[in-house]
Amino acid sequence: MAIKIEAFDTRKHYRSNFSCGKDSLDNYIHKQASQDIKRRVSTVFVLIDNSDPTLNILAYYTLSAYTVEITELDQSLSKQLPRYPQLPATLLGRLAVDNTQKGKRFGELMLVDALKKAIAVSSQVASLAVIVEALDESAVNFYLKYGFQQFKQNSMKLYLPKKSIKDIF
Repeated sequence: MAIKIEAFDTRKHYRSNFSCGKDSLDNYIHKQASQDIKRRVSTVFVLIDNSDPTLNILAYYTLSAYTVEITELDQSLSKQLPRYPQLPATLLGRLAVDNTQKGKRFGELMLVDALKKAIAVSSQVASLAVIVEALDESAVNFYLKYGFQQFKQNSMKLYLPKKSIKDIF
């Protein structure tokens, strides 16, 4: 297996077999991802096995620009920030691993890749944190394990400050 993460290309990557067990995530890669890319709403990155001639998608994630209300952030972070009502962030909108690939730590691999990309572009386009909106408690626990913090008003929404991401790497 020669795995590789690259930008999603509808002409190259086969998505019909992708199934992670969450309808919203499956439907997104099957039906919506290409439209979001064309409209520049999000970028989609896929994990593939380069040695597989079909280039089935093993996992994927999306990144896009986001704004966060300063009042939603933990005071330990917000007290260090300017008092603008909204601040720039990066949204890790979706992250999914195909059911046939579970247990191979591909979720962690995709998260690390997304965080690296978020840090890399934040020197050119400001972003104070990476934001995620978890679908369920299992996803919340996954992100908490990597240092994400829950928003005060919504425990399914989490963030990882840019400084924490830099500390990881």
